[in-house]
Amino acid sequence: MRRIRWRALGGGIAAALLAGAVQAQAALPMLHTEGTKWLTADGQQPALRGVNFGNYLMQEFWMMGQDSKAIGDQCTLEAVLDRRFGYAERQRLYTLFRDQWITQRDWDMLPQLKLNLVRLPFIYSVIEDEQHPRQLRADAWKYLDDAIDQAEKRGIYVILDLHGAVGSQGWEHHSGCAGKNQYWDTPEYQQRTIWLWQQIAARYKDRGAVAGYSILNEPWGTTPENLARVMGTLYSAIREVDGNHVIILPGHSKGIDAYGKPSENGMRNVAFEMHPYPGHFGWGKPGLAVHKDWLQCTGSGDSVCKWQAKLTALDTAFFVGEFQPWAMLGAEHGGQVMRVTYDTYVANGWANTAWAYKVVTNKGGQGKGTWGLVTNAPGARIPKLDFNKASLAEIENLFRLFGSVPYEPQQSAIRWMNAAVPPTPFAK
Repeated sequence: MRRIRWRALGGGIAAALLAGAVQAQAALPMLHTEGTKWLTADGQQPALRGVNFGNYLMQEFWMMGQDSKAIGDQCTLEAVLDRRFGYAERQRLYTLFRDQWITQRDWDMLPQLKLNLVRLPFIYSVIEDEQHPRQLRADAWKYLDDAIDQAEKRGIYVILDLHGAVGSQGWEHHSGCAGKNQYWDTPEYQQRTIWLWQQIAARYKDRGAVAGYSILNEPWGTTPENLARVMGTLYSAIREVDGNHVIILPGHSKGIDAYGKPSENGMRNVAFEMHPYPGHFGWGKPGLAVHKDWLQCTGSGDSVCKWQAKLTALDTAFFVGEFQPWAMLGAEHGGQVMRVTYDTYVANGWANTAWAYKVVTNKGGQGKGTWGLVTNAPGARIPKLDFNKASLAEIENLFRLFGSVPYEPQQSAIRWMNAAVPPTPFAK
């Protein structure tokens, strides 16, 4: 799809675009927060619009066309591959998978979508040697370093997101190991997470392209009060190493009230993180009405206005770490609501990253709007494997396919994100 787009533009222009897409830019300025604002060192307030690179450094099987009933989380797949092929071969397969899921074509797509921020979800074992606690993997920094380098070349910031802590911070599959939730009751796991973040902070403390540290994704396996206590300890440990970066405090499913006002608790240069999903997970149904109520504060439920008032009272910045404004809305409305959502968040000074950049399916095609800004093109099928029985060659071929399958971007996302005049989907 991208090659077709460039051919249509003509040879000279296409070559210029290709060269410009990977031309190194000046080092990005370090970001920090003051009150409710994200700022650069010279006081400029950047418009941070972004997306999640989900399923890249921690797998979610629904995002890659695989049956989550048989194998529903990364830990289970790792165990199956270990049993069938051995640990070393599992490591090789995961390297193959990661090298194919996100490639140059994906980084080149982000400027076309006018996005300048990537949230990079990762599981702890990307960095820590799972067989030797508190030791770095031999390739510990391969993927984080590369992502930061690729992003900075294109003027894009990266937020590092610990999506799956050792022991798992919740019961859900997206903590890496479904049904586990051992992080909160195991001091050793909490100490290993402190160790992990101190390694990360030591490596990137002076790297401006890192916008901040999202220290724990959706940590819902404990109470809000215990969450605030444990995250306070993690905050202090990171600050021992890195005084520069924004530390992003994760909200509970019940909100952020347990933290109190960060500045009154000795915290500085922080932001709160929440994941509002209008139209999904019991919050109405996909359509214009639910997004209008949220964005324009026209309903009686939760709204942007209520959150802005809360953040103003707490004098703290905000990071909308996940949201989904285009899925199941159809091509045109999907692109329009996406643009208006980004514009609304930026107008309020919120950094933001939608979920997700890439989702592939067995049949392919965007249809009424998948959860991916890009998906596999219609007819470019992704096979569904039974990893308990599939041959090594079949697994390798599937993983390679993730990097070569033709794409179909969300139908109107590129057009509306580049439009000089924003759409008005809620006008009628």
